[in-house]
Amino acid sequence: MTGKLLGIAIVLTALVAGAVMYYLQVYYFYDEVSATGTDDVQMVSLVTGESEPVLYDDFKAIDATSSPIRYRACFTTTMSTAMLTETYVYYDAPEPLTAPDWFACFDAEALGAALEDGTALAFLGEKDVQYGIDRVVAVTDDGRGYVWHQINDCGEVVFDGKPAPEHCPEPPSGY
Repeated sequence: MTGKLLGIAIVLTALVAGAVMYYLQVYYFYDEVSATGTDDVQMVSLVTGESEPVLYDDFKAIDATSSPIRYRACFTTTMSTAMLTETYVYYDAPEPLTAPDWFACFDAEALGAALEDGTALAFLGEKDVQYGIDRVVAVTDDGRGYVWHQINDCGEVVFDGKPAPEHCPEPPSGY
């Protein structure tokens, strides 16, 4: 009888721990980002090389302090893809990261397919938001926009414990 009770206690403990871990990963660490209404969406200008605000509406975003790559945002814009390509820096290797299911406006799989088939284009929102992390902005042909943080080539190398390549800035102490 003691063995059965011990087995039940172990299984119940594992179920509760699993449920708590799921909740922490999917809900707890995320916070909604309050929109400023003026500079929530920015892209790097081809002319100045600096991030500048773009026209947007319907901005929704989430972020978490537990990881620099948990930022996700959705918006709409009236700017055409032709105007965007002539004005902002293109991002070469966009890889949208999935968002929690409850943040329904951000569908990374559909966005990835749109980027592959050319119905969406990706631009550099901000280089090194945090060392090794870029902010990427993608806009579809119909004006839907998405923002996420992505590890850049410098971050991939340095985060693996290797020295920064020559073209990369010196990492802050502690990396």
